[in-house]
Amino acid sequence: MYYRDGIPKLIYRPETWTKMSNIIFVDSPVGTGFSYAATDEGSRSSDTKAVKHLLIFLKKWLLDHPQYLRNPLYIGGSSYSGMIIPVLTLAIDESNYLGQKPHFNLKGYIIGNPSTDKQFDEDGKIPFFHGMGLISDELYEHAKETCRGKYSSPSNAHCEQSIQAINNCTKDINIFHILEPSCEEIFSPRIRNTAVKDVMSRLVLESAPADDDFPRASYALLKLWANDETVRKSLGVRKGTIGDWKRCNDESLHYIKDIPSTVEYHSMLMKKGYRAMIYRGMATVVCCWTSCRGAGHTAPEYKPKECFQMFARWISGNSL
Repeated sequence: MYYRDGIPKLIYRPETWTKMSNIIFVDSPVGTGFSYAATDEGSRSSDTKAVKHLLIFLKKWLLDHPQYLRNPLYIGGSSYSGMIIPVLTLAIDESNYLGQKPHFNLKGYIIGNPSTDKQFDEDGKIPFFHGMGLISDELYEHAKETCRGKYSSPSNAHCEQSIQAINNCTKDINIFHILEPSCEEIFSPRIRNTAVKDVMSRLVLESAPADDDFPRASYALLKLWANDETVRKSLGVRKGTIGDWKRCNDESLHYIKDIPSTVEYHSMLMKKGYRAMIYRGMATVVCCWTSCRGAGHTAPEYKPKECFQMFARWISGNSL
């Protein structure tokens, strides 16, 4: 996406995953993107409610489009949806087991940089900081000795001191991409009231940005694009259902995190023989899995070519 004037221009990316598969993109939970609820009660969601809503949606969609019922089905997502995707995949498996209609041709799931378990995810950050050279050997060894791997819940004063020292060393690091500056998001509270066009005047791009600049430029331009009436009409957004579109809607989202861990869900799905690809960008502190070197938290945005090849090989059953 780039901008000269008017509506930001979309850029065709030849590395799109839709070359290899049919993809349904769902704004979930309710209240994110262009999704909405008709009542205040309906707008309140949670991990478990999101799973329920997605299962209902998939059933209705496939009943309305029966030509896709035989297609192999993979459930996918990234980041916090790591708390949703394994649970939803298992719910689909259980629906099949109970003989409910429609029958899903479920094959597996794919998640990028997924949240999995708060304690596991938090405890994994300290070894990552050390492995990437962000903290010294001495500081890491002291933390390892005093905390014994339990970095997220220090049990003694020495461990607390180690964690505080590590926090002081890493507090200005961009946890979503450690090689990028830790810049305040363009739609953060401090500058949210700045006129959009004033912001855009500082971000005019005469041509498509380079791959390395693509995510940052797109984040800045998305608000202008998504709030344009002609864009909304083209997307089929019902007039009056959505106010100001926001990339991050944390402030107004009524959401409860009621699934503390998905480790057991992953284990059950593996035992049932479902395929899974769990990947990450190597330059992100947030969650750690199969890697794409140089990519940030949303790996395909930073490394579209490499991630496309990864997906194409995996979905075709070939070795990564």
